[in-house]
Amino acid sequence: MLDPAIAAKLKRNADGLVCAVAQQRGTGEVLMVAWMDDEALHLTLTTGTATYFSRSRGRLWVKGETSGHTQRVHDVRLDCDGDTVLLTVDQTGAACHTGDHTCFDATSLMSPEPMSPDR
Repeated sequence: MLDPAIAAKLKRNADGLVCAVAQQRGTGEVLMVAWMDDEALHLTLTTGTATYFSRSRGRLWVKGETSGHTQRVHDVRLDCDGDTVLLTVDQTGAACHTGDHTCFDATSLMSPEPMSPDR
């Protein structure tokens, strides 16, 4: 059960979930974004292994349980609004389900030279 002091600080969405951002320890690289319910956060805090709530499967999943691409959690922080947690992790293997190193390896949406406000 999640510590009541921590639970009281969370601002969950209508489905009872908080956004979770996984960041590589040492480099700060953003690896992925997922969702956590209270049980997933409790398990993450107590086991040191990233556990999330899969909205598509409707259940908890431990990162790497089928792929072997695990996340060892070193720190968990709550943002100022209480609606997002930041996990600092050591990623083993790909973080993204597509096999990419991060879920943000896709092409940038910005043009190479941002337009100035004058244009």
